[in-house]
Amino acid sequence: MPLTITLLGILALIALISLVRLHTFLAFLAVSLGVGLALGLKPLVILDAIQKGIGSTLGSITAIIALGAMLGKLVAQSGAAQRIAINMMDLVGTRHARWAFMVTGFIVGLPLFYSVGFMLLAPLVITVAYRYKLPALYIGLPMLASLSVTQGYLPPHPAPLAILKQFNADMGLTLFYGILVSIPAILISGALFGSTLKRYTTLPNPAFIAPDLQEDQMPSTAVSFLTVLLPILLIGSSTLVVPFLPNGSFIQQMLLFLGEPVVSMFCAVMMATVTLGLQRGKSMPEVTGLLADAVKDVALLFLIFGGAGALKQVLTEGGVNQSIADMMHDSSLHPYVLAWGMAALIRVCVGSSTVSGITTAGFVTPLLTATGVEPNLMVLSIGAGSMMFSHVNDTGFWLFREYFQLSMADTLKTWSIMETLVSVSGLAGVMVLNSVIT
Repeated sequence: MPLTITLLGILALIALISLVRLHTFLAFLAVSLGVGLALGLKPLVILDAIQKGIGSTLGSITAIIALGAMLGKLVAQSGAAQRIAINMMDLVGTRHARWAFMVTGFIVGLPLFYSVGFMLLAPLVITVAYRYKLPALYIGLPMLASLSVTQGYLPPHPAPLAILKQFNADMGLTLFYGILVSIPAILISGALFGSTLKRYTTLPNPAFIAPDLQEDQMPSTAVSFLTVLLPILLIGSSTLVVPFLPNGSFIQQMLLFLGEPVVSMFCAVMMATVTLGLQRGKSMPEVTGLLADAVKDVALLFLIFGGAGALKQVLTEGGVNQSIADMMHDSSLHPYVLAWGMAALIRVCVGSSTVSGITTAGFVTPLLTATGVEPNLMVLSIGAGSMMFSHVNDTGFWLFREYFQLSMADTLKTWSIMETLVSVSGLAGVMVLNSVIT
């Protein structure tokens, strides 16, 4: 029954947004209230869940998205994005732009959270698309596939890391296996599927279109790359160096602090304020005005993300996760397939890949002892399942839709299918790897 209610709620949400044209945030609230009542939750419990869901979702992403928008605006308006785009095109040529972005997405996605990587790279994709008259979705989807794979499969991202620790798996081995599985998954979901999307020629969000500047009006190549890559360098340094430092040492604590996404993005924005603003002849009020405009550009996203968080929390409070787990408890499927399927169902119903992965791990842990399967591959199978069919209850769905300015139907045909391919190809990779190492 909870699964039926969840499905009906999702269909109602799609109808309210697509057919009735109700504002997305109001649609989320209406469906959250209706689904909560249908699941048997008391009205006050539903309200608490809505407030908790909005708070937890926005609390984890608001600062990152706002800072990312600020950095993106400065990178675009200063000409840094144009400088990077010119250098990239000179290096690989327009024919290979999508491959360059795919590789860049994987490298950037290793140390960065998805939202940080998206906010850094999406403006570059949009700039290249406008400058060279290329379909933005065609060249951008391989990059997004790389970011999704690294988020779902590989530690130190939150869900894979939490699952790894719960299973007492080996970090290095999981990362090694994960990279082996990631390569074909990215090629299938990003390069192969992305090659079919040339017909989507809708212009992306104009807020990230950089002015067409002359050579002497743009910052240098070194300044442009360093400003954009600063968060990656800070987070990457923290990830790589901290394990080799004494616990509690000053240097370790400082690197951990600088490696936090909010701190690294803040440092990048402050650096960009100087290198891409003040040093380019802009006054502080002008720079501040650009930063304010950047926040306005993404303000509506906060309401959408908050609404998605509210629905996710109502479903969680209503016991949807437990219903899925109970339904699959007596299954005779292979443990990897069972774990993948459980994570996939929770992901589709709840929306959060992190919630899906961590919730599934709790139910799957006994299988490790009972079946003796490889824990490192179990981490990857759950991670792959947690990426299944992102849709209207996932914040990534709305982030993609708003940046690339697609209709609801086209977002489902592109983003949601890409995420599904990430999930399915990940499971296939795990099963192939399992047959090789066992």
